Amino acid sequence: MNPESAKKNLKHSSDDAQIPVCIVTGGSLGIGFAVCKLFSQNGYQVINLDIRDFEQALPNAIWKPCDVSVVRNIEAAVNEVISSYQRIDALVCNAGIHVSATIEDTDEALLDKVLNLNVKGAYGAIKSCLPTMKEQGSGAIVVMGSDQSFIGKRNSFAYGVSKGALASMAKTTALDYAPYNIRVNAVCPGTIETPLFHNAIDNYVARSGADKNEVVAEEAAAQPIGRLGQPEDVAELTYFLCSSKASFITGSLYAVDGGYTAQ
Repeated sequence: MNPESAKKNLKHSSDDAQIPVCIVTGGSLGIGFAVCKLFSQNGYQVINLDIRDFEQALPNAIWKPCDVSVVRNIEAAVNEVISSYQRIDALVCNAGIHVSATIEDTDEALLDKVLNLNVKGAYGAIKSCLPTMKEQGSGAIVVMGSDQSFIGKRNSFAYGVSKGALASMAKTTALDYAPYNIRVNAVCPGTIETPLFHNAIDNYVARSGADKNEVVAEEAAAQPIGRLGQPEDVAELTYFLCSSKASFITGSLYAVDGGYTAQ
């Protein structure tokens, strides 16, 4: 889908005015796609801000081309959503990148790349959506943290820094905007079988010469529950936290990690 067709698809009729609207960043693959799919199946109009289109079409879901590592891009995209739908009921800040490197192996350009997408991307999306949510007197925001929002891991300096920042962002924003009935929580996945996971494994295999099947099996065995997580495991909790059933939940961090951080 090209940008012009995406813009056309943002148009809607007045009959759609009460349909709840959910913006997802990085919704084309993996966890983000599972989130988009679940929200669309439950009656939301979903707008996916991503640099790539969905690989599989979803009902009630629109791809809006957007590099969310650039705040002005997010602002423009969110403003277009507001112009088209006049509301934002849910925001899921999922866009992110993972890199494996120690602090010594992380140059400034790499650090900027991770923080711009993982942290500034969420910052830009939340800041752009808050005025509309305040005017509505309601809204639910989920930021996608990580097990590294709770614990440290080797060879994961920049990624760990970004996920710690997102945990703080969820808690502080929840406190600041609770008076407006805007809830903010963080979902913190552990080892989830996504394209991001397989890319990380492929990079490790390329460096080490290890057998990929053995590495994947070892990762699954490292989880107390005995398997890798699936994107749908994360999407279900994300959807719940944005629903009215979670109306008394804000400022919380939820591990979805098969028990890994409980060890």
